[in-house]
Amino acid sequence: MFRSVGYLVLSMALTSALYAQQSAATPNEREMYCSGVVTTEPPSRDTYVISGVESGLRITFHQGNLVFINRGANQGVRVGAEFLVSRPVRELMPTKWFTWQNSLLRAMGATYADVGRIRVVNVQPTTSTAEIVYSCDFMLRGDIVQPFTERRAPSFKPAGNLDLFAPPSGKEQAMVVTTRGFGQLAADGAIVYVNLGSSQGVRVGDYFRVFRYQGDRHSAAYQPRGMAYRVPGMGVAPGPWDWDDLPRDILGEGIVLRAGPNASTVLITASRREIFPGDYVEIE
Repeated sequence: MFRSVGYLVLSMALTSALYAQQSAATPNEREMYCSGVVTTEPPSRDTYVISGVESGLRITFHQGNLVFINRGANQGVRVGAEFLVSRPVRELMPTKWFTWQNSLLRAMGATYADVGRIRVVNVQPTTSTAEIVYSCDFMLRGDIVQPFTERRAPSFKPAGNLDLFAPPSGKEQAMVVTTRGFGQLAADGAIVYVNLGSSQGVRVGDYFRVFRYQGDRHSAAYQPRGMAYRVPGMGVAPGPWDWDDLPRDILGEGIVLRAGPNASTVLITASRREIFPGDYVEIE
């Protein structure tokens, strides 16, 4: 009985979260300011977190904590100024999930995780003390500090059923190269990074359709060769079919939140099932 009640509560919570996502007009604050970016234009490292209160004891700093930055009144910092904090990240145990992943990642640039937002509460000549007012992750010594700039939140398109038979749009195609946190799958509400950016005409608010070719041997969603049309002992079509001649498997879609020169940050807004690095995307 208790297990059934637990499942019911979990189901209601998930349904509520999905409904809130679908009924919102724009991405929420966390989606906009914690999504990260992949870019060939790295932020300046001139301003950074030195440490924070209880620096002799603390390794990490969290929302509500005070941190110190290496800029003060001599550099024009004022009480009340807000800054965004980020850091470069990389996969600690790199695994190639599809054929071209490593070369695409190099072309896309470096990955920067959003850490949070700080507000200056005290200014000294060459340093300032700031409160962590919004946290995406724990803050560390050396994290990059940049003046706060508001990010334009794009509008979601009207809710509708995902077109499972959508023909190719004829626009630019690319791939899901990796995900936020370097995970191996994504679904509704997840952040993925694709190898198309502003240099290829992508803009914040654009939608990508996510799809998979049947029976290709390039992606993490492994299939034995020819399984799209033949499984010995369990059915074989009369003739062979190439993966790019078969109907596409439409998986979902997502909206662009940020765009670097060669990469875009995409929020998955609808998915039929899990999306893997190596799945394809096209601009709708």
